[in-house]
Amino acid sequence: MPEPIVTTTTGRVRGGTTDSGGSEVWRFHAIPYAAAPRGAGRFAPPRPHRRWTEVRDASAPGPTAPQPRRDAFGALDMSPYFGPGWIRGDDHLTVNVWAPRAANRSPVMVFVHGGGFVAGSAGADLYDGTAFARDGVVLVTLNYRLGIAGFLDLPGAPANRGLLDVIAALRWVRDNIAAFGGDPGNITLFGQSAGATIVGAVLATPAAAGLVQRAIVQSGSGLGAFSPEQASRVTGRAAAVLGIAPTAAAFADVPDERLVQAVPELGGLDLRTADRPDPLVGLSPFSLVLGRQPADSPLAEVDLLIGTNAEEGNLYLAPQGALATSTEEDVRTTAAAHGAAEAFVAAHRDRHPDAGHAELRSALLGDALFGAGSRRLAEAHGRAHVYEFAWRSPAVGGTLGAAHTVELPFVFDRLGLPALRGERGLLGQPEPPAALAEEMHAAWVAFARTGDPGWPVFTEGGRVRRFDGVGTGAAGAS
Repeated sequence: MPEPIVTTTTGRVRGGTTDSGGSEVWRFHAIPYAAAPRGAGRFAPPRPHRRWTEVRDASAPGPTAPQPRRDAFGALDMSPYFGPGWIRGDDHLTVNVWAPRAANRSPVMVFVHGGGFVAGSAGADLYDGTAFARDGVVLVTLNYRLGIAGFLDLPGAPANRGLLDVIAALRWVRDNIAAFGGDPGNITLFGQSAGATIVGAVLATPAAAGLVQRAIVQSGSGLGAFSPEQASRVTGRAAAVLGIAPTAAAFADVPDERLVQAVPELGGLDLRTADRPDPLVGLSPFSLVLGRQPADSPLAEVDLLIGTNAEEGNLYLAPQGALATSTEEDVRTTAAAHGAAEAFVAAHRDRHPDAGHAELRSALLGDALFGAGSRRLAEAHGRAHVYEFAWRSPAVGGTLGAAHTVELPFVFDRLGLPALRGERGLLGQPEPPAALAEEMHAAWVAFARTGDPGWPVFTEGGRVRRFDGVGTGAAGAS
């Protein structure tokens, strides 16, 4: 098969091909959507990339955003999720594209990876877009600035530079995706975890108006942003760790290696204020910085699909052995970080009167991080399609369950990825249900095509689509 060459607004790119079930898929890696963020440019808005005259090789993965290693998940191998870590190179504001060979105004899906605003990349094995292209979708994944460069709030620098990168990538998609066979008038932005929280922020950003027609929020939060007061505490700590002034000019002189080394030193900050809990309950020192939460802001009029996993909190407890050892004191400590803990605990115990400390601790953590903010975002939108992923992974000795991130292999139809299986894999030892992957992946594709994933919006009957791998996964009462 000949190598495909596509002309973009900044030059021609040469990709590669993959055969998927008899369908030829074009794939392109590391196409720049913005200039390389060097020096002071790391703390500036994204700028246009210079044009190139020769055909640019886009057949292999490229650099990733500077980031620390994220492998502290005990018994669980999370490398398929976080990807290869930091691959050095200035040109890391890039997109990857998978497209059907015969694409012609095909629906487009643009994915924003998670990783706590400090890690992850578009090149993680889990995000291979072959299955989407096989099914007629042009799939785009993108890198954005992370950690200090992407989200530290600094005087003299624009806030939320990682968010600005995502919006710049969406403009690149609007201007270039037709050359890959995509329809610039039918773009679905979707993301998971921190990426899903960014998707919610895009919907609340006036500068992004018209760039997307649909959105999918997988285990994100419309209440996940730091207030300026909370962000200033992180900035003060970062400046103290580095021994510099808390300004963009001072940070611009610090090399990437030292900025990355500083990130783990920012943990443990108490970000609770008189009127706000820590929306990330101490799991990350970085988030979006907004005076108003996305769920409390006017949202773009787009089709919305939103949901969470039934046991989100298990990811942060089970692999480390903390789920099995949870005590009443652990429950109280977790509850203290939840803005509405008392009401949530009472409601959970009403529904699950036999819940033990472990289940309650996990439920509190999952609701604080994702559940409450997802509900608020769905309510703010008013006509969202809502789902819950409830298939229980047998990983970590059967304790992982329907934890955070477990839905991703099903959405991307990547159950065959070897690193997801086995003793340390996210999906565990027994064969996961292929029919569930077909079902979820098809729902995401249908939503991208038409705005209808196959079940009514929440306001039309108050029902949530439950994906549990049992039977047909029919909708259940919310």
